[in-house]
Amino acid sequence: MKTFSNRYMFIYSAVLVAVTALILSVVSVSLKPRQERNQAVEKKQMILKAAGIAATTQTAEQLYADNIKEVNILDRDSLPAYLYKTSCIIPVRGTGLWGPIWGYICFDENWVIEGAVFDHKGETPGLGGEISTDAFARRFVGKSCTDSLMTRFVPIVLKKHADPGSPYEVDAISGGTMTSNGVTAMLETCLSRYQEYMLTKAGTELPSGE
Repeated sequence: MKTFSNRYMFIYSAVLVAVTALILSVVSVSLKPRQERNQAVEKKQMILKAAGIAATTQTAEQLYADNIKEVNILDRDSLPAYLYKTSCIIPVRGTGLWGPIWGYICFDENWVIEGAVFDHKGETPGLGGEISTDAFARRFVGKSCTDSLMTRFVPIVLKKHADPGSPYEVDAISGGTMTSNGVTAMLETCLSRYQEYMLTKAGTELPSGE
């Protein structure tokens, strides 16, 4: 039986690791454009879904080009927004129990929510992962983050046994307290950045985005 020296085994292992790393690097670089495009298409699908437009991976780019305009609200702060007819879609991003969470909230001209969509990287399926379901997103329709006179920003809160008559309370996820808290914090942090525009432009025409 042939035996190999420790030096030979070390060199062999080092070469094998280097070759494997090189192959993985080449594969990663070659797939990066496709991954970036897939991420861009997924983002457009989410924005369209918040606006109430169903799109597949094949139709998303054309539907987005035909219906959505990208603008900056309050240019000095470079706050991105997406316009669909008279609606304004605002991106939100935060942290759940196990990682990033994000979404898009579609408001009408009076800053009442018309649609929403959320997603996550690693929340627990059946618990915090429920934020990515349509049933969860529908809980936000009709809610608002301004008072009735549109003079004050009011955070939207996820809580157990939320008052269905309250425009600021949304039922929390059963068994997903930490994720629900993350969504509450995400909405307050992200939407509050837009409050100056909300309170001064409520009921008026949104920027053209052209």
